[in-house]
Amino acid sequence: MQRLQILGFIGLTIIMSSFLSIQSHAQEANQEAGSMKQDSVLLKSWVGPYGGVPPWSMVNVDEFVGAFDAAIELAQREIETIASNSEAPTFKNTIVAMEKSGAALDRLQAIFGVHTSNLNIGPIKDIEPIVVPKLSQFADSITQNKKLFQRIETIYNGPQEGLTLAEKRLLKDEYDSFVRQGAKLNDDEKQKLTEINTQLAGLFTQFSQNVLHDEENYITWIDDEARLVGLPESTVAAMASAAQAADAEKAKTAKWCVTNTRSSMEPFLTYADDRELRKVVWTKYYSRGDNGGEYDTNQIITRVLRLRAQRAKLLGYQTHAHWRLEPQMAKTPENAMALMLKVWPKAVQRVKEEVADMQSIADQLGHKLTIEPWDYRYYAEKVRKAKFDLDSNEIKPYLQLERLRQSMMWAAGELYGFEFKLVTDVPTFHPDVSVYEVLRDGQHVGLWFFDPFARVGKRSGAWMTAYRSQRNIDKPITPIVSNNSNFIKGQPGEPILISWDDAITLFHEFGHALHGLCSDTQYPSQSGTSVARDYVEFPSQLNEHWLSTPEVLSKFAIHYETGEPMPKELLDKIEKAATFNQGFNTVEYLASALIDMKMHLAGDVEIDPDQFERETLAELGMPKEIVMRHRTPQFSHVFADDGYSAGYYSYLWSDALTADAAEVFEDAGSYYKPEIAKSLYDNIMSVGDTIDPAEGFRRFRGRDVDTTALLRKRGFPVK
Repeated sequence: MQRLQILGFIGLTIIMSSFLSIQSHAQEANQEAGSMKQDSVLLKSWVGPYGGVPPWSMVNVDEFVGAFDAAIELAQREIETIASNSEAPTFKNTIVAMEKSGAALDRLQAIFGVHTSNLNIGPIKDIEPIVVPKLSQFADSITQNKKLFQRIETIYNGPQEGLTLAEKRLLKDEYDSFVRQGAKLNDDEKQKLTEINTQLAGLFTQFSQNVLHDEENYITWIDDEARLVGLPESTVAAMASAAQAADAEKAKTAKWCVTNTRSSMEPFLTYADDRELRKVVWTKYYSRGDNGGEYDTNQIITRVLRLRAQRAKLLGYQTHAHWRLEPQMAKTPENAMALMLKVWPKAVQRVKEEVADMQSIADQLGHKLTIEPWDYRYYAEKVRKAKFDLDSNEIKPYLQLERLRQSMMWAAGELYGFEFKLVTDVPTFHPDVSVYEVLRDGQHVGLWFFDPFARVGKRSGAWMTAYRSQRNIDKPITPIVSNNSNFIKGQPGEPILISWDDAITLFHEFGHALHGLCSDTQYPSQSGTSVARDYVEFPSQLNEHWLSTPEVLSKFAIHYETGEPMPKELLDKIEKAATFNQGFNTVEYLASALIDMKMHLAGDVEIDPDQFERETLAELGMPKEIVMRHRTPQFSHVFADDGYSAGYYSYLWSDALTADAAEVFEDAGSYYKPEIAKSLYDNIMSVGDTIDPAEGFRRFRGRDVDTTALLRKRGFPVK
């Protein structure tokens, strides 16, 4: 069965409505499920060009619950057929058969995932809480199937003759996964495990819905133009568009608004002179999920942590963190903590230097204040101007979203030989979405969907999704991947300008998409981004480096008014300021990663999230001028699902690989050396999980990772 891949700065969002509404809708859905025919378009094989495409235009959301019941039933029959096979277990009749099973459910989950993440309006909020527990229980029914596990165990303990190295790795991963998911527990223990997993699925859903509520309802409305002083014209225009989109009637009087998302919050905190309003915007953003009342997430987090700890103990692990890290590159929480604590004090020291610089600027300007968290971005921008003669407003006119899209595609062509062709013969799930066919040497490689704009019902952040992963069991199946962002539309006909940080995010998520498109494996469970969590961010973080190459900036960073390319003087300033503000960037990230790990190392104890966060950060010496990038009450990476739980360290672990790998290109004098690009493709981008990631890195780098490259990249002292 395909493992749905949703990757980005925020994990899979799961939505929940009120329990009364859920119960009412569940009764209707269950009645409908009984009459659901398995010929629903939601269950059929995808038809059309490019090996079939998702039938977005034919989706009836009211069919989802019934379709899931039918798809799960079908998948269960397929699994039971494999488990009950009278023939002796072999890799082909068991492992390969499992890889082929559940196709209808895979397709359905891909479509449903878009509706919960990109189109979460209408009945979807009521439907998801019904569906998610069903999927959790179905997953448990597979790993707890005794006959199926006996077949896998027999093959695993057998001679394994004739299997390729990739097949041996797949077999071991399958066996280990079953054991880690409770295959060896007794019946009572398995029942307890299912109860825990089902409870967690519901809590993940509720957490995400609560955070989404606060994002949609805590908007800062502005009716006085004087409060916009300092903001670039493009930001003001985006705020006007956001106001119209949020509430056209209210926008008649309050013409501008700051929505409660990072892409809206950051430019306001960076440029707005109005300190009082900066504090209002900052407070709303960092209080998501922490406002008391029915949408507060703290009690949910307490229950999630307790259940995770109980599950880990049931499965024979010391803590949830030990259970989660066992199959990762880091292997143990201790290894992950060692890397984080190696970087933490250097980052904290850099923050002290950054704050001193900012306080000095504030004093020079006669601003009688002490730097607070809502001041950091504002005065950092003034320090950047003073130290490097570089103003972010100077860069932004050159960063047009459409040209940056072209630049990503161009760089992918230089590296991997890809050509991107806009196509109109593929249905999309929203008018904002565009679709590109990806070719290499004139041959079809896959499809790339691009959904760049914020809208009601779309979760915040940026992410990549694989609608269909590449595989080649009986015949070649090409991938379908997407990138999703939350840029604010400008006025009609005007170019959409984005910040440098947003441009980096764009390249980052495109790196995930390229990982999926480059995939050349046989089995879907080893395809593309189906790799260790602390390795999956490596290709995407590495792809960020192509944004700042002279080749990209000189060709595609074109001033939206003059049509002139970014001048070399500005390119030089950007390069010189590459490590600017790394104290802030590293500390706000690492604070979240350390809290995540420490919470999940605490074991089966009652945790008050706000108190734990406050006391742990104090013990770590967290600078008072910074808060966690994702405060615990809104930490969707960790509490919207299990994806990055005890795993947010992954970005730092992957960046250690990234920094070291990037130096291969830098030492060669170019990021476009064909022989290095080929090695990257052969050893990293195309192999998926067919080899150990550490081995893949060694083949590319010629040795194990040197973590001092990470310190050099961030401008921290190596010793």
